[in-house]
Amino acid sequence: MRVAAVPMIASLLLAGCASAPRVDTPDGPAAAESLPRAGVGTATSAIANLASASGTLVSGRVALRADAGGVRLSGTIGGLTRNGAHALQVHARGDCSAVDARSAGPYFDATGAGGVGGGQERIVADGAGVAVVNLLVPGAVLGGGAGNDIAGRSLVVMGATRGATGARVACGVISVAR
Repeated sequence: MRVAAVPMIASLLLAGCASAPRVDTPDGPAAAESLPRAGVGTATSAIANLASASGTLVSGRVALRADAGGVRLSGTIGGLTRNGAHALQVHARGDCSAVDARSAGPYFDATGAGGVGGGQERIVADGAGVAVVNLLVPGAVLGGGAGNDIAGRSLVVMGATRGATGARVACGVISVAR
């Protein structure tokens, strides 16, 4: 009787794991909160090549450079919803391997204030679905491993279509330029 119960218990445990909600691991923001913050990083520039996610055609290239008060993002992103407002955000992990870019983890707040993305990251596509990026990530630095370092994290474009505003439509790892 005990031997027969083992497969049943194992299948119940596996079913429970499969239906459990996904929880982001604390290797991103929680780990960064415990690190000291820096006024400047060890790098002056980085790049993020954005590739499509969630079955979209969104892609682009964003240059990052150290700037007064944070890191300046500039570049062009195409394949967006025409005349749509999107969000361009730094996310906790430098991992864009998941089809839906969820592997990038949660939003990363470089200011350490515990925000979840506030309007600073808003980009608007023109009639052709192209957005020109010129944003500042306040409080961020590039390189050095400080709590506000965004090098090695991901840059994620959030969708703008009705019902899919939270969809991650493109993702790219922030790589320090060498």
